[in-house]
Amino acid sequence: MLNRETRAIDELVFEVFRLNDRLIAVGDAAVKDFGLTSARWLVLGAVALSATPLTVAQIARNMGLTRQAVQRLANEMSSTGLIEFRDNPKHRRARLVVLTVEGEAAYDQAIAHWRSEWTARMEEILTEDEIVETMRRLRRLRGLLQHRSRLQRDEE
Repeated sequence: MLNRETRAIDELVFEVFRLNDRLIAVGDAAVKDFGLTSARWLVLGAVALSATPLTVAQIARNMGLTRQAVQRLANEMSSTGLIEFRDNPKHRRARLVVLTVEGEAAYDQAIAHWRSEWTARMEEILTEDEIVETMRRLRRLRGLLQHRSRLQRDEE
């Protein structure tokens, strides 16, 4: 039988799962009035915060999502006028995802609402140094997982 002793790293992983679930639920509620879901908001954020236009594959890689999921979301958002696809001078088939005026407005409204409703509350319990340190450590863990995933795919 497997040793069921609780280890701190196991608790951390499960806490991150629980946090992710709550962030999605709270995010969905926060952005629904702007015609968004947490997933759409995530994709809009990836596009809005990038210095250069991105392809669907780049968005997926940056956000830790599958290319198929981002393509489905991008197609939906294109049909509702939040984004548009533009020709990519570097690749004929991998088009660039660009926010429309409506997409920029939806993203800006969503982030402003999120900040007014949740960011200040979060900053009441975490200092900026704690936030930066937590982000650094989570990125290290994500990097490990991404590296291991690539190795496993390469072995297949």
